[in-house]
Amino acid sequence: MRILLTNDDGIYAPGLRALRKELLPLGNVTVVAPATEQSAAGHSVTLLHPLLVTEVYEDETTDPHKFIGWAVEGRPADCVKLALLELLPDPPDVIISGLNAGSNAGINVLYSGTVAAAIEGAFYRRTAIACSLEYDKKITDWPAAARYARQVVEQILARKPETGSLFNVNIPVLEHGPIRGIRVVPQNVTPYTEAYDRRINPRGRTYFWSGTDFHCPEPQPNTDVAALNEQFITVTPLQFDMTDHVHLAAMREWNWKLGG
Repeated sequence: MRILLTNDDGIYAPGLRALRKELLPLGNVTVVAPATEQSAAGHSVTLLHPLLVTEVYEDETTDPHKFIGWAVEGRPADCVKLALLELLPDPPDVIISGLNAGSNAGINVLYSGTVAAAIEGAFYRRTAIACSLEYDKKITDWPAAARYARQVVEQILARKPETGSLFNVNIPVLEHGPIRGIRVVPQNVTPYTEAYDRRINPRGRTYFWSGTDFHCPEPQPNTDVAALNEQFITVTPLQFDMTDHVHLAAMREWNWKLGG
C-alpha cells in the first residue's frame, strides 16, 4: 500500500514522526509536509510565491541516508497538490494527515490545515483521513497516540471505503484517563468561546493576540466534541460539497426578477 503522509504542524513535528513510524508496517510511506508550522491555515493555497521544496532524510541517529519525503515551503493543501501532481511517481492508495497537535473537532474543522490537506486529497479522488490529538500540556505521549491513530486507520481501510472518501479522526487527551472506545459521531456546530488579548505597543499602536482559551462550553450531545470530552476516539465522515440542498430546492421556486 502506498501512503502519503502530511500535516500542518510541519515536517519535523513529533506527531508526524510518531505516526510515520506506526504506518511503516502498513506499506510505503512518503512524507510531503510543510517546512514550517501552518496551524489554522485552513484550505489556503499559494499563488503569488514559488513553492520551494527540499528533500528530507532520516536523522543521523537512525539512518541519515534514508529518504522520507519533501518539505514544502507552502500550505498543507499545497503539499498534497504538489505530491499528487509533481512529486510522487505513483498515486497513493491513501492520504493521511496528522498526527495534529490539538483536536480538530467541531468548528475547528473549518480552520484546520490538517483537515484541509485531507480534503485536498479527497478532491483528487483519494481516500483521505485526518488524525488529531487533543492535549492540554506541552509534553504528551505521541507514540501512544500514534498507535491509536494507526488502529483507527487500519479499521477504516479494512472496510475498503469508496474512492474519495474523507474521514476525520480525533483522539482525546490521553492524560485524562483510559480511552473508552471509538464512536462514529457528527461534527459539533455550536459556537466556541474565544477572545483576543488587547495590547499597546511601545509606539502607542493597538494590536491583538488571539487568546488561548478556545473551547466549546456547551457541545451538542452525541457529537465529536462531546464524545472527546467523554474519552472516546471520534470518527466523523466528512464531505466538501457545501451546497445546502434543502434550501437549493426551495429557492428554485422563488420568483426571481431583474430590474432595468
